Amino acid sequence: MAEARKLKLKLRAERQAQTRQRIVEAAVELHGTRGPARTTITAIAEHAGVERVTVYRHFPDDRSLLEACSAHVRAQVPPPNPRPWKKLSDPRTRTETALTELYPYFRLTSRGWAAILRDAEILPIVREIAEKRRLGYLAEVRDILAVGWGVRGERRELLRAALGLAVDFRTWETLAEKQGLSDAQAVQLVTDIVVRAPIERL
Repeated sequence: MAEARKLKLKLRAERQAQTRQRIVEAAVELHGTRGPARTTITAIAEHAGVERVTVYRHFPDDRSLLEACSAHVRAQVPPPNPRPWKKLSDPRTRTETALTELYPYFRLTSRGWAAILRDAEILPIVREIAEKRRLGYLAEVRDILAVGWGVRGERRELLRAALGLAVDFRTWETLAEKQGLSDAQAVQLVTDIVVRAPIERL
């Protein structure tokens, strides 16, 4: 009896995990096509093949669902690891290396980035999670790239601004999707801008 009960509980837990995964995958797909602001719980439930109450059972509020979606996307398509870039002593090489990895990542995940950043402007919870996850990561990358340039004061602020521009998704979006540059061309152009930033004066 005890073994049968354990097996039953195990199978139930597995089914619940599978259901939860289907809900997350459905939400991620809809968020990427419609955006979180235009994605209803009803649509997620239909896409996952479950009832609305099942979605709420696993995710009682928007925060828990969005956090789960964010974790799923990051696990499926992780952003480039910035730690190896710290070992590159030459700041231009470090910047080129980082952007060479970051821009293809943007291309691969562009639909999700565009939808999340658009809806972050109108939904506080989306903005909060975007700032903590996506934008927090980009700020970390910017700070890693800002080391070793040997500039201070106003020039350092110009450099940080240029690096912030360099790692911004919308910079890549403008150059690659709107202007038609390849990722390699965009990397070269933006790196040149960053290198000149500490030299320029206001």
